Amino acid sequence: MQSPDLIDLDVTGVAHGGVFVARHEGRVVFVPDAIPGERIRARLTEAGPDADKRRYWRAEAIDVLEASPDRRPHVWRQADIDTPPEQRPGGADFGHIRLDAQHALKLQVIQDALQRIGGTDVPVTLQGALAEVSPQGEVIGEETEDGTGWRTRVSLHVDADGRIGPYAARSHRVIEVEDLPLATPDVERVAVELRDMPPGRVDLAQPADGRVRVIPRPERAPRGARPGGRRGRAKAGGARHPSPPPASAKRDPAREVVVERVGGREFRVDAGGFWQVHRLAAHSLTSLVSSLLRETRPDGPAIDPDAWHLDLYGGVGLFAATLGELGGASTRVTSVESDARATEHAGENLAEWVGARAETARVDRWIARLADEASAAERERLSRGVVLLDPPRSGAGRKVVEGIVALSPATVVYVACDPVALARDLATFRVGGYETPAVHALDLFPNSHHVEAVAVLSRADSRG
Repeated sequence: MQSPDLIDLDVTGVAHGGVFVARHEGRVVFVPDAIPGERIRARLTEAGPDADKRRYWRAEAIDVLEASPDRRPHVWRQADIDTPPEQRPGGADFGHIRLDAQHALKLQVIQDALQRIGGTDVPVTLQGALAEVSPQGEVIGEETEDGTGWRTRVSLHVDADGRIGPYAARSHRVIEVEDLPLATPDVERVAVELRDMPPGRVDLAQPADGRVRVIPRPERAPRGARPGGRRGRAKAGGARHPSPPPASAKRDPAREVVVERVGGREFRVDAGGFWQVHRLAAHSLTSLVSSLLRETRPDGPAIDPDAWHLDLYGGVGLFAATLGELGGASTRVTSVESDARATEHAGENLAEWVGARAETARVDRWIARLADEASAAERERLSRGVVLLDPPRSGAGRKVVEGIVALSPATVVYVACDPVALARDLATFRVGGYETPAVHALDLFPNSHHVEAVAVLSRADSRG
């Protein structure tokens, strides 16, 4: 006899966040590890006396009753459908789907977000990571056929019992794994050999030199906690600490400066700092941005070399350098980033451009101050410039977008890692008079639901 928590579902669509859509007795059910067109058996995870009051249910896929032709053996054996849901490691939620079908599903998610949240219906294209080619025409980096082996950065977790691994999907339960197929071979090898790590997190990073760095991030004791668990005065935490940091902090492996290379250019970055995780992502994104900006000015330089350009959420200066290369040696570009260490590196990475500078600030506050204080001459240069923004997953938000609109730049380039945030911000830009003719997506996270997208916007009154 079938358990009352088990239901059979016909999967009809895909939703944002790596889950799929079905209906049961008129109620929407979100379920992972499925494919539209399949019939599956699922276990409700939100059953109980209050379940009928919810607008939707969530469930776990237990078995496939009628498989889609797009289903394949999962690229991560331990995450396949025959593993109990609570033992499936997270991070590869599209790994059971053929790559071309993954692309189609990601396109649907982006298009749905743009239409439903952004109120726009512009064309969307999607391609995989761009192959990297040497000046001599030799391919020196390209995507694998099955979309594995691309992660140069991985975060694992360590529980109180010393287990090391990713969390189970949609949980905080550590799963010990035999392999990490999305990671590069070297990162995978180091990861599966980890032992005796303190509880918390451990990050692995493989920069351009190929050597994998191991960066422990132990759990911190609650502020004010004394040995034995009693609470007392705070003994640590930023500026409240009256004494110098311990010697071990000065040797923090997260602050080791490593070098990444993109298109023959070197970028200094902390081993534990932000850098794109796909080995071809930085190359793919900068190449796409450059190409799109050249298309906006086919009869002249890709950007006005005498204008003032901004790189918001600039990190270590990756996109600021892209703008500098397009504009030439005297390009005036300002990179704005809240992380002081990243800004320090950006200053070094952008040193060859006499008009480049890197500022440490929260983007929303910096933009608001610029809008209040910019001189007439500065506003004129900004009005001919490019504002490029690469915000976190939550997006830029209304305050930042309206601040950019107030500066009235000629061109805005939005690099997004979340379709819903992109759609929401594009809607705000449209209210401010900016439109995009198309959205260009890059699948830089194959076998997961994540996707990057780039949109180039211009003032509606500036287009012919």
